[in-house]
Amino acid sequence: MTYYAGIDGGQSSTTAAIADEKGRILARGSAGPADEIGQTRDSTRLRDALASALADAVAKAGLPADTQFSAIAAGVSGYEGRVYGAAPQLPAQSVLLVHDTENAHAGALAGEAGTIAIAGTGSVAFARSERGVTALLGGWGFLFGDEGSGFWLAREALSAAMRDRDAGEDNELGALALEHFNKPSLRAIARAFYAGEISRAQVAAFSGTIVHAAERGNVAAMQSVRAGAHALAALARQAMHQAGISRGKIAVTGGMMLSSTYAGEVAAALREALPQCERVRPRYDPAVGSLILAYKRAGVPVPESIA
Repeated sequence: MTYYAGIDGGQSSTTAAIADEKGRILARGSAGPADEIGQTRDSTRLRDALASALADAVAKAGLPADTQFSAIAAGVSGYEGRVYGAAPQLPAQSVLLVHDTENAHAGALAGEAGTIAIAGTGSVAFARSERGVTALLGGWGFLFGDEGSGFWLAREALSAAMRDRDAGEDNELGALALEHFNKPSLRAIARAFYAGEISRAQVAAFSGTIVHAAERGNVAAMQSVRAGAHALAALARQAMHQAGISRGKIAVTGGMMLSSTYAGEVAAALREALPQCERVRPRYDPAVGSLILAYKRAGVPVPESIA
């Protein structure tokens, strides 16, 4: 039997899926983060995460530890065409590494053309036309971009609260921040972040508090939520324009979409920004998206259904 594997390597965890040529998923495996953000050339983080997730899936499938694959595709967060640390060592005739938006796109749209916007801790948009023209926008990280993401939503709210504090004005979101981070002042929050006591993920988690406040009728919170939704829609529109797409399917995924309130605001923003597009639910997760890329890499037909 011929086997294929797809791996989704993220900033918090890595997931691998093993399937046969008919699209039957035999098992899934998991491991730690795979991105190389902040890593040195001596880092084995990427290599180890991909290998560990795959080995976990192989073991769960009851396959021999030395199983060889026809093709393995891996989407890696932040990948830009080169590996900075130890190179992955994967048991396959053909190995493909791509930016994680590509496998997320392949999964969400089942390998078809269209556009995807991802909003989690960070954000990015990726579009692929019928002719194969692609455009990747966003993904600049928490310092330079990530519009519409969890971190962006929290950062914008905190920045506004800090500006109001300097102006001697009250800010509803500032009060929520003090409670959320359990700090006596906004300055203490800033100091804790710069000192590494509050992580990026913890700042991004504040977006959940903002969304909940919006659901309770907090006007400032709802304004922040809508601003984030429109920023994400604008990113998707720009990606479509650069890929030469005027209409077609668009899917939105990522942790922020787990909130029905935020997802609803994003849907409204997309209808306004891209009325000619068809909003679709993601069909497969990113690991299966990598499987689709693995089938294509091997030059075999992609199964009509993968499960």
